[in-house]
Amino acid sequence: MTTPPYLLPFVLSVPDAGKRRDGNLDVYLPANSGVEMAPAIVFVHGGPIPAELRPTPRDWPVYIGYGSLAASHGVVGVTFDHHLYSTADYPVAASDVASVVERVRALPEVDADRVALWFFSGGGLLAADWVSKPPPWLRCLAATYPVLAPPPGSGIEARFNTVEAVRTAGSLPILLTRVGRERAEFAAMVDAFTTEADRYQARLTVIDVPDGQHGFDTIDHNEDSRGAVAQAMTWVVSYLQQ
Repeated sequence: MTTPPYLLPFVLSVPDAGKRRDGNLDVYLPANSGVEMAPAIVFVHGGPIPAELRPTPRDWPVYIGYGSLAASHGVVGVTFDHHLYSTADYPVAASDVASVVERVRALPEVDADRVALWFFSGGGLLAADWVSKPPPWLRCLAATYPVLAPPPGSGIEARFNTVEAVRTAGSLPILLTRVGRERAEFAAMVDAFTTEADRYQARLTVIDVPDGQHGFDTIDHNEDSRGAVAQAMTWVVSYLQQ
């Protein structure tokens, strides 16, 4: 039986930091946890995915990898499962994200004024709320091979259009990891996003993975993939440490 792409190993060899499971949250703590409060990265998985799918995203190697990588950089990594089971579920998933963020900011190990959000794939539409009106504690936002606008005919609410949201991003630092072998419809959204970001002078940084595919961080095990993930984490952590 062929292993599904989402269950393939993470492209970086990073020691599993272990996690504290708290309901639908998995919290990856840095080694110095308990000494002082640390910044946090909340990782938002993509979708829609079937409700019955097991394991759920927070138990996929890629998110265990990102959570552990965050902890190895001295910040708290948080993964969780949200309820994006169909295109009609974006409002529910958005509420899940908002609730998780507040829970993370209330954790005793977390500096509530230094939080980053990192979105993947279909989760990129959930970034719209945060990009359009960034709260002061949101130090930066990252998006990796994201879907950034509702596909035609999807029925997804216009609220979840991150291409339009970037017009009011202001001074929020945004990182886009862009793959060269993206699906054409997603690549068009990314192009539109970068155009709008430039037009409205958003603080956008782009990491290109020219030969990367959607999901490159599990399916393209090469130096370019490893370098892009490492560079993205370093970028996010640099803003959290300011």
